[in-house]
Amino acid sequence: MLKPVGGGPQSRDERSFGELATQLVDDAKAYARAEFDLAKAIASEKTKSLKIAAIFFAAALLVAIGAMTALSVAVFVGLAMLMSPVLAGIVAFVLIAAVAVLLAWAGASHLKDAL
Repeated sequence: MLKPVGGGPQSRDERSFGELATQLVDDAKAYARAEFDLAKAIASEKTKSLKIAAIFFAAALLVAIGAMTALSVAVFVGLAMLMSPVLAGIVAFVLIAAVAVLLAWAGASHLKDAL
């Protein structure tokens, strides 16, 4: 049996290369868009969880600052009983600043090792 020359509808098996390439590009675009939307949804969900954790860390930092302030005052008051208040303030400052410098130095060395 002879095939019709033109005018008839093409079956799915008889599509041209251009049509197949166009379909492939369209499918790839749709797949990329779906993957991007999935990644965006995952990132949005993780952001919500991380936001709550960040709030807890900020509250912990605020409490730690309060605790450090109380410790500083306690060191000053304890030293003020043994020496003049001005000298006690200077000694307390030097002690607490030395601890801060040591912590910063340790953090910088770990950061340097990590990079």
